Amino acid sequence: MSTGTPGAPGTPAKPEVTGIPEATGTPGATRAPYSAVTPPAPAVAPPAPAVEPLARAERLRPGARVAVVAPCGPIPEDRLRAGLGILRRWGLDPVVAPHVLDAHPALAHLAGEDRARARDLTEAWCDPSVSAVICARGGFGAQRMVDLVDWGAVRAAGPKAFVGYSDVTALHEAFAVRAGFATLHGPMVAAGTFLSDARTQESLRATLFEPETVRTLGLETARALVPGRAHGVTLGGCASLLAADLATPHARSSARGGLLLLEDVGEEPYRLDRVLTQLIRSGLLDGLAGVALGSWVDCGPYEEVRAVLHDRLAPLGIPVVEELGFGHSATALTIPLGVPAVLDTESATLTLDVPALL
Repeated sequence: MSTGTPGAPGTPAKPEVTGIPEATGTPGATRAPYSAVTPPAPAVAPPAPAVEPLARAERLRPGARVAVVAPCGPIPEDRLRAGLGILRRWGLDPVVAPHVLDAHPALAHLAGEDRARARDLTEAWCDPSVSAVICARGGFGAQRMVDLVDWGAVRAAGPKAFVGYSDVTALHEAFAVRAGFATLHGPMVAAGTFLSDARTQESLRATLFEPETVRTLGLETARALVPGRAHGVTLGGCASLLAADLATPHARSSARGGLLLLEDVGEEPYRLDRVLTQLIRSGLLDGLAGVALGSWVDCGPYEEVRAVLHDRLAPLGIPVVEELGFGHSATALTIPLGVPAVLDTESATLTLDVPALL
């Protein structure tokens, strides 16, 4: 028997391989070699729109009615009374929402049940006799009730001055994204800083009554972390709350062109690293114009905190001012959110293009 000389009797000749032959159901059909297949180019999403200025509320006048709500943690009654006394000395008429002093039946960290706290906020906002809504304190709970607020009714009622910080960050974001209203990152009625610090009180009072007098913001502690100058619309608040808001319904998807305010309390440096890394990885900070940093109370030695802030934020290549003077600090300035402003690291200030209120 022959063992294989091509063309020799008894040995079938092998076909010449010119590609990658494969039957396709039609005799003799072949599929093109892999090298000839060009994959489609990946779609490139357009850049997210820049953060836009939001609708501002009217300033307050003597005699204005102000509603006090408790969207987060429980309120010590004595501190609430003290805070209401300050508002009355300013010539305001504070009214306490029905469920402010409630206690949740099972969870001691909440000021009443979620629906009751959401109803208080909705009803206060929709009451035409109320000119402003001020939170009693932070803590935890705003995320639990934010989706229970009637945002359609809130939009229809129009903008009002809304004040709070810390856990209230979840509501600042909701007012911005779901209602289109500017708000005030400022002290709360029963918070220790508001009760004890005259400069904190004056910053809020002036913002509410004489907003044109507080256009340039910043304490003496402010300084450049990353030098530069940027223009954009303010947004932000408590860093961990901003991270917790990611991927939730109605969450902001981009801060492009914005000036981001960040502060926090009780977060160790490695946890701040995690929060900032999450904000960066999510893409929220892509195209950000600048960052203003507030206080980091109980977050560990400030030099360790500062190292994390610099490590995470400096690579963004944008101006960063540290210790501007807002948040959980002993003196907390009132900073408007949703307002165009200039962040200047040389003067270490945030200067508003327009007053916080009309």
